Amino acid sequence: MDFDFSDEQKELKLVARRFLEDRCDLTVARRVLEGDEPYARDVWEGVAEMGWTAAAMPEEYGGIGYGYLELCVIAEELGRAVAPIPFSSSIYLASEALLLAGSDAQKEALLPHLASGEKIATLALSEGATAPTHSNLSVTFENGLLNGEKLPVPDGDIADVAVVVAKSGDGISLALVDLNADGVSREALQTVDGTRSYARVSFNDSPAEALGASGEGWDLTQKVLDRAAVLIAFEQLGGAQAAMEMARNYSVERFAFGRAIGSFQAIKHRIADMYIKTELARSNAYYAAWALAENAPDLGTASASARVAASEAYHFASKENIQIHGGMGFTWEADCHFYYRRARSLGLLLGSPAEWKDRLVSHLEAATVA
Repeated sequence: MDFDFSDEQKELKLVARRFLEDRCDLTVARRVLEGDEPYARDVWEGVAEMGWTAAAMPEEYGGIGYGYLELCVIAEELGRAVAPIPFSSSIYLASEALLLAGSDAQKEALLPHLASGEKIATLALSEGATAPTHSNLSVTFENGLLNGEKLPVPDGDIADVAVVVAKSGDGISLALVDLNADGVSREALQTVDGTRSYARVSFNDSPAEALGASGEGWDLTQKVLDRAAVLIAFEQLGGAQAAMEMARNYSVERFAFGRAIGSFQAIKHRIADMYIKTELARSNAYYAAWALAENAPDLGTASASARVAASEAYHFASKENIQIHGGMGFTWEADCHFYYRRARSLGLLLGSPAEWKDRLVSHLEAATVA
């Protein structure tokens, strides 16, 4: 079985890389980190014009006829560029929730705006440092009203719409809420990755509408997370590859004791370890991409494997890149920290690596029993 991308998909990858090298190099991430703008609006508009926000959308909702494999290709290049835009929140999370659970009217009302980039959406799941579970959520959705607090919500301070995971009666439901409506307040949060926006979102009798059947919200959320994990894994893969290449390039340019530091065995071993972890993550991500595109029965196992491997690869590559750059590696002026910041934030975006390891074990145990 061939898990490689097609020639057309590889061409899309090259086009995406050229576009991002021209419009979104690391100076853009630095501009967002050091400035007041929550995201790079110019890059977001360019990405939307390229049709990337519509890549996996059905054509009747503004899609451009691509699919999940093409979206994976785009995700990898966005990760490589450390793009400071709300792509993952709006496309991997909220749009997938709408596609899975939305009514025809809800899809027609929102998906075309998300596909065009005109509106931004997000998924509000976490309620603090404790991992969200079926039993510990405190935000409620009763009689069409939301009450409680979600944090951190990715891109919650800039999003127009949120899909909120909330208690409803004895179960969990999804609620679709306009974040500009009465009863909604938002506060931007400072995190380790200042190139991505996070917020505390509070609801006080905020009007919302049900998304999907009542009581089925938790199962729907797990399906959204499985799908988003594959796409996030490709962003992590792109970032790990870029960090490794930065370390390799520096190692052949930096001289010590009359020779390039890349000729020293200790540096060779570090870069070799980065390469091994990155390629292992690539293998898992490619299989998960196939499982996502085919909606395979083992998508849950594949997405968890990709998530774990990509999280470990990106974290390792980003910190080793800093080490190889030596004393200047951890300075503000060096660019190494952009990859480290993004590795940490992506590693927690869908839940910690430990949670996803538990998730993987559960899937494997279920498969063994079956």
